[in-house]
Amino acid sequence: MRFYLNESAFIETNEPLDLSLPLQANEKNVRAWYVDPPRFEPVRTKEFTASVAEGGSTNFRDIYFNPHGHGTHTECCGHITPEVFSINDRLKTYFFKATLVSIQPEKLENGDDVIFAHQFPTDLDKTFAEALVIRTLPNQEDKHSKNYSATNPPYLDISCMEIIHALGVHHLLIDLPSVDRELDEGKLVFHHSFFNVPEQPNFKTITEMIFVSDSISDGNYILELQFAPFENDASPSRPVLYMIQKKG
Repeated sequence: MRFYLNESAFIETNEPLDLSLPLQANEKNVRAWYVDPPRFEPVRTKEFTASVAEGGSTNFRDIYFNPHGHGTHTECCGHITPEVFSINDRLKTYFFKATLVSIQPEKLENGDDVIFAHQFPTDLDKTFAEALVIRTLPNQEDKHSKNYSATNPPYLDISCMEIIHALGVHHLLIDLPSVDRELDEGKLVFHHSFFNVPEQPNFKTITEMIFVSDSISDGNYILELQFAPFENDASPSRPVLYMIQKKG
């Protein structure tokens, strides 16, 4: 279906560019924060076994997973506030003008890989920065299945908040398990600055552990941010980009 943004620009809704990583019950599932792989288990009672393969009439499975640790998820300020604000309450619109950028983190003397403000392109279009999607380089395939626990993944330096504030970014998406350093004594400096906690928590979102295929070019898109309506600080999500096309 073709959806017109104005008289000359449109998106094709049947041509989505999915940025999410699927949840699967095995060791290949991407994970972080020292969690075990997700589990999908048939419900078993005295009356029935909820597995067709085991003779049941239906597949009826309990699913055990952690939104933050098991793949693509979207979180709100409730991730770091005493009151666990719900992402389902905080995010009420789902389509945004978005910009995709690719950045290779810089290697520091201490071994950390860090993204700094000066690495962002200087010509970013503020009118397409409601959402900012960051693809880190090199864009390796192990992002689909990596166990990030105890690996000190790349993260964002607090200087990047200068760019985010200047552009007016409300929805930040990245292909890493966190915008903050894995071991930072619980400070989560970037989270606190982005969500303005504790001063005045805002309605912005961070989406982590996405994957942006190399076939998707840097530039401007329309983002659809889909997520499950969990009453929780975070929910598994499916961010989808749509190319902006010109009429004629």
